[in-house]
Amino acid sequence: MKILHVISQAPDYTGSGKYIQEIIRQSSQNGHDNFLVAGAQADFVMDHALIPKAHTRFVRFDGEDIACAVPGMSDAMPYKSTIFSRMPQPLLEQYKNVFDSRIKAALDRFKPDIVHTHHLWIVTAVTRQAAPHLPVVTSCHGTCLRQHTLCGTIGAELSPTLRKIDQVMALSSHQETEIQQAHGIDPSRIHTVGIGYNNDLFSMMPKPLFSKIEIVYAGKLSRAKGVPWLLRALEQVQDQDVILHVAGDGAGMEKEECLALGKALGDRVIFHGALPHDKLARLMQQAHLFVLPSFYEGMPLVIMEALACGCRVISTALPGIKELLSGKETHLIDLVELPELETIDTPYDRDLPVLEERLSTAIKKMLESIRTHPEVEPGIITRLTRGYSWDSVYKRIETVYETALSAY
Repeated sequence: MKILHVISQAPDYTGSGKYIQEIIRQSSQNGHDNFLVAGAQADFVMDHALIPKAHTRFVRFDGEDIACAVPGMSDAMPYKSTIFSRMPQPLLEQYKNVFDSRIKAALDRFKPDIVHTHHLWIVTAVTRQAAPHLPVVTSCHGTCLRQHTLCGTIGAELSPTLRKIDQVMALSSHQETEIQQAHGIDPSRIHTVGIGYNNDLFSMMPKPLFSKIEIVYAGKLSRAKGVPWLLRALEQVQDQDVILHVAGDGAGMEKEECLALGKALGDRVIFHGALPHDKLARLMQQAHLFVLPSFYEGMPLVIMEALACGCRVISTALPGIKELLSGKETHLIDLVELPELETIDTPYDRDLPVLEERLSTAIKKMLESIRTHPEVEPGIITRLTRGYSWDSVYKRIETVYETALSAY
């Protein structure tokens, strides 16, 4: 099968970027031929061990093809980015036109059997219009639904075209409902395929004998990810034998806020910047606890990666995360209820201290559990992560491909 993959932002750094890398890797291992069209920074370099250079086409930003920085599906990205809701109409039209040109060139050169796009947003709509004669399937990562809410006029314009996508893949059953509500897509064409992790990299290793308990956060340095609240919560934890490792990057004032809060905690916080998968896996393998304090998520891959490495998990109780983790062993997992949100990913000012208090309480409880029962039983981790390896997820994706192809 010849598969054209399309993503509007860099195929790296973020959850969807890592997702598309794994999809291409699995596709190649299953004997399919792949071609990639992606947005990227002017200096972005693709790993050509993953996909040959001749099978890639990029829309370059930062003044090359388009003057602005890469528009991000999140308003706070781990790199310099443009916010969709602030893009003037002429820039939006240029954005659509350049992607349309690259996609049509790829269609003409590669002649795919099927097109797999990422995000129910602008570039997927452009792809559907550019390839009316081909099956098009789309992976929803959640952030596109957030943009639909934040950019109401754009979202309303896109929905009629997005309803023409042949099959849509969701991360969770809750997200299936959100997709139906946002775009009116026939529920029979929406399929939950879930998330996967690389079980060759993310696996249990013996934890080091600890003089200090090591905690990991991995993700963007942003308020929507809850990082300032995590850092303030750690300040309330008087236990000095704790180190928080922060793996990820950000941009602008939100990144600076996170760095300043971390600096105030001295050597209790280590900022690693964005890490490649192999280094993130090694960090998780030596850590005892993973914390994800987000206000908005689809179904975060990083939780499965942390569990696979034998980390206990504290996370906010978002719908996709609850679907992923509810009913699991409670001594390894603690889901923290969020305060009421004013917008899709922002709490009311009056409730800002609430999450800090809830996170600090959860961290203190988990630290006590780690000291009392330091070992994590491998059999429990196997049960928690079963069905979330990439080969399992890709089998479900291939079934969606076959369903889409059968209609043509």
